[in-house]
Amino acid sequence: MVSRHFWSDIAFFMIIGASALLINSNNKDNLMALSLNKGGNLSLTKTDPNLTKLLIGLGWDERATSGAEFDLDASVFLLNNAGKVRGDHDFIFYNQLKSDNGAVEHTGDNRTGEGDGDDEVIKVNLTQVPADIDKIVVTVTIHDAATRNQNFGQVANAFIRVVNEDTGTEVVRFDLAEDYSVETAMVFGEVYRHNGEWKFRAVGQGYSGGLQAMCQQYGVDI
Repeated sequence: MVSRHFWSDIAFFMIIGASALLINSNNKDNLMALSLNKGGNLSLTKTDPNLTKLLIGLGWDERATSGAEFDLDASVFLLNNAGKVRGDHDFIFYNQLKSDNGAVEHTGDNRTGEGDGDDEVIKVNLTQVPADIDKIVVTVTIHDAATRNQNFGQVANAFIRVVNEDTGTEVVRFDLAEDYSVETAMVFGEVYRHNGEWKFRAVGQGYSGGLQAMCQQYGVDI
């Protein structure tokens, strides 16, 4: 005959096992990156308190066309509280890969956009961002779009994601799902200060004037 203690022990271990599964499940969820919709924002500081070095990955696929090859370029604008660059040194792009103090670095231009994963990457050290820089705007433009008759309506699977460089953990991502049929420049997202925190916003705003329109808006002299 099975003792009452035997069934008590079985019940105890079942409870412990269920608790362990719940804890593991919660931990797994905590490791999953958050996905934002257009216009959504996330506190990077609260989500990952140890986050200081960002890898901002940008990706896209060109739809099959019979025309010229696509060349998409990532650029970064460092803006003050007036929404403008302090000078042309705050414009980070393929011909100026680092900010003047090294806080922001463009790792290089991918001219083809081929392959899986990130097509271009921006590195940001939040501890080195100058105090008078309030916002880091991450953009992508189509090179020579007017001549080649190209726009973002011919681009699929575009995304921006933020990764903790120290841990390799993806913190947040934004998949651009809209059909941008006339735009030749896009603000994918931005990292900005708010009440002592660093936050990320999924922007997804398009412009039809290409890189020149972006530069004019943010005060870059081109």
